[in-house]
Amino acid sequence: MSTSSNIQISQSDLLAATSVHALAEIFKALGDPTRVRILDAVYRAELCVGDIASLLGLTESAVSHQLRLLRGLRLVRARRAGQQVFYVLDDQHVVKLFAQGLEHVEERLQGRAV
Repeated sequence: MSTSSNIQISQSDLLAATSVHALAEIFKALGDPTRVRILDAVYRAELCVGDIASLLGLTESAVSHQLRLLRGLRLVRARRAGQQVFYVLDDQHVVKLFAQGLEHVEERLQGRAV
């Protein structure tokens, strides 16, 4: 029995190392429940650190720490309004990524309940 198929893919067709690393970092960030909860909150509304902390039952320090990481990965963006800084998902790519991941999970969970 052969362990390979007839599909021809060369190494040059695969992702570059920099893209692999960047994508892995995004998925690593999404692998943390606290960060997913923060992303869920800012997916639903533009919120400041205090609002996120209150909503999720976390300290402002913990939320700020996680937002700094999420900003560095360009998963969220900030908007300053006077003294307040508001956060929202960075762009439509992130919105789609979050929405599709959520849809996948919910379909899978509904499949278990049946």
